[in-house]
Amino acid sequence: MGGQLHGLVEEIENCRQEMVRFAADTSLRNKQVLETSIRLDSLINKYFSLTGRK
Repeated sequence: MGGQLHGLVEEIENCRQEMVRFAADTSLRNKQVLETSIRLDSLINKYFSLTGRK
């Protein structure tokens, strides 16, 4: 599970950076920013589910 969590943490960070880049290049209401934000939320929820954190 440690490797899976490490990969998930990396994916979360990459997604976060992508969202920040999109927002800096466009606006917070841009479709790509919103879709990336939704994907980031899903990844974070998965992380919390796997770690038992709330």
